[in-house]
This record gives sequence, structure tokens and C-alpha cells, in this order.
Amino acid sequence: MKKLLILLSMLVIAGAANAAPIEVNYDDGIYHIVLSGEKIKKQIQFTSSPTLITNKEAHNKANSLLTINAGFFDPKNQKSLSYILNDSQIIEDPIFNESFQTNPVLRQNMKKILNRTEFRVLDCDSKLKYEIAQHNSKVDFLCSIETSAQGGPQLLPNLRLEEEFFIVKDKDGNVIRESASVLHKTPRTLIGLKTLEKGAQEVHIFIVTDEHPMDIYEARDLCAKYELDSAMAFDGGSSTSLNYKKISVVSKQEDGGTGRALKSFMIIKKK
Repeated sequence: MKKLLILLSMLVIAGAANAAPIEVNYDDGIYHIVLSGEKIKKQIQFTSSPTLITNKEAHNKANSLLTINAGFFDPKNQKSLSYILNDSQIIEDPIFNESFQTNPVLRQNMKKILNRTEFRVLDCDSKLKYEIAQHNSKVDFLCSIETSAQGGPQLLPNLRLEEEFFIVKDKDGNVIRESASVLHKTPRTLIGLKTLEKGAQEVHIFIVTDEHPMDIYEARDLCAKYELDSAMAFDGGSSTSLNYKKISVVSKQEDGGTGRALKSFMIIKKK
């Protein structure tokens, strides 16, 4: 009996040790991905490509375990409109994108765009943690940003549409300009954080496909349904992409079936 109890204890411990840090569920056109545990924090990186490539190409090139699309970009000049940082170095700086100079509307709202929300992996005195914050937000003392990608808008705790230049309203409160189809139903890539007992964190990713398109308010409500503490959107619409094992998601809005060519990606490296 004693040997049986020891064996059962060993199986429980082994099961906990080998618990998958990536959980993927699918329901009604939405992929819900949960990243848990401490080890996976070291495997997350945000990357960019000198030229536009598909999510699948980025996935294969990086020999990644899981890959999703990340920041905004200008398809005409193939330059990023979002800050991307990896290995504590800025690898994409939108301030050098000439779109801000040639487009008067973007130029006038440059401060709002450059301060859009980003997802961060922080090193805080050799302990890694996640954070969702505006780009200009300072990190806590003894913390530094290891890797990050900007997108937007922030969904939780508060929706920041006007503050991040996703909508513009006139003096009567009517929307006169919209970016990233935030008010329309479209595929979306969402990412959020949930704090568990003893301060542990989970990353929740939602790949909202063509089968269940959402406007940004529905996207916010989806994140709130799972009781996330903070959440944001990455680029969506025809950019919405996921590669994980045999799962390959591209938007049907893009012809050819291979998916849209993109600029930046969130990858989870294989061990």
C-alpha cells in the first residue's frame, strides 16, 4: 500500500511538472490560448522582418512553437507603425517611418500613435513578469523590458479609442474618423493578462476568426468575460494569424489562402 501511494505521488508530481504551458481551445470561431507557468516567459520573443512575410513564414523561419501577428505597419513602405523591442533593444521604431511625415493626419496625431498600448515581458531583478501599458509608461524600479510589441487599443481596464487615435469625434460627439476598423466586425488578435493566486500570471490570447468577427466593444467584452486584469489588441482584420502545431489561421479577407504578408510577430521559441 505504501509503495502504491509513493507511485501515485510520483505520477502526480510528474504530471504537474509536464503540464503543458500552452493550452489551446476552439469554440464558435474563436481560438483561446492560455500561456501559464514561469518557464514559458523565457520563450516569448517579439520579432520583425526586414521585408513583409506571412505568419507561417515567420513561424517556420524562427522554428517557433507558436506564432501570432503583432504590431501595425504600413504595407506601402513595409515599415512598422508600432514599437517592437527584443533582447532589450528597439528593433522597430515607428518614429522613422516616413508615413508620419507624408500623411498630415498621422503627423498631427503622432504623439497619440507613438504612445499606444504595448505588451511587455519584464525582467525585474532576475524575475520575469508580464505587463500591458502605454509605450511611454515607465517600468517599475529594478525592472527592464526584455521584449515588447505595441498595438492597440487598450481594451482593459479601460478602452482607449480616442486617446490612442483609433477614433476621432467632432464637437457633437459623432465619430468622423476610424482606424483599424475598430467599430466594424472583423477578425481580431487580442492579448490579455490574468493574475492568479500568489501573484502568478497567465497570458490569454484570442484569435477571433472570420467565423465570429467582432467590433472592438465585443472584443473588450470577450476579455472581460474571462476576468482579465488588462488586455489589448494587436493588428487585426486581414492580419489576424496563428500557427501552432497543425493549426494555421489566416483571414479569408486575404486572397490566395496563404495569409497577409506582415511585419512583426509574437513567437514562442521551442526549448
